[in-house]
Amino acid sequence: MRLTLAGILIGALLGMTVMAQWIAPRDPDRQDLDRAVLYPGPDHPLGTDPLGRDILSRLVFGARVSLVVAVLATLLSVLIGAAVGLAAGTSGGRIDRVLMRFVDVGLAFPTLVLLLALAALFRADSPLAVVALLGATTWMPLARLVRAEALALGRQRFVEAAARLGASAPRRSVRHIAPNLISTVIISATLLAGDVILMESGLSYLGLGVPASVPTLGSMVRQGMQDLSGAWWVATFPGIALAVTVVAFNLLGDGLRDALATRAPVTARVLRPPMLPRRGEPATF
Repeated sequence: MRLTLAGILIGALLGMTVMAQWIAPRDPDRQDLDRAVLYPGPDHPLGTDPLGRDILSRLVFGARVSLVVAVLATLLSVLIGAAVGLAAGTSGGRIDRVLMRFVDVGLAFPTLVLLLALAALFRADSPLAVVALLGATTWMPLARLVRAEALALGRQRFVEAAARLGASAPRRSVRHIAPNLISTVIISATLLAGDVILMESGLSYLGLGVPASVPTLGSMVRQGMQDLSGAWWVATFPGIALAVTVVAFNLLGDGLRDALATRAPVTARVLRPPMLPRRGEPATF
């Protein structure tokens, strides 16, 4: 049920972002002071802001920017975290200790505090800069999770058999361990996406994220909070859209976790062990 609901919500969000130019009734940046702070009505279904800009149009384009930034930042975070965790879990020794100490240093700081400090130090003046900033501060928990799963898989019999038959450590990592980590990485990525959306919106709300000229859900909430009592709709509708987006990704992560857990535990869903070669045949892994 949760997976179905999440699919419907995320499908609607993706459809809205792809078809933003056709869904938005007006130019999101077009100002009309004669129509400033209008209540929701037939001409403006979600009302207008103090500059006379249509809230629905800005909401559609703002959701697209927020969603694209969050997805790209999540992908970057997953790539870094999975690579570091896999390298630490399969290499062991000094490499494992060095990588995990680096991860421990990153986890010693709360993610939001570290994000705000880096955002203030390295001014993010473009969506790509925000993507890099979010990706660089959210990969550490995933790296530790992937390392733990890689260590557990490394003790499985089929991996030990591959090692005894001559498979090198990098080959065992890529051929036998990494494919069994895909479900763990996917579930973590969907749960992380909701947090990244909130972080991006928080940066925009504080004026440290995407430039103010680019509409995002966070910046729209920030602008609406300045006159919440007189024009409640300016901040309310972007806030609702933000909440629905985060809930959709959390439901997707929970649904995938339950669906995959009912089949088999992550550490037990291993690939077919390498078969011993027949006499006269080369060993393949």
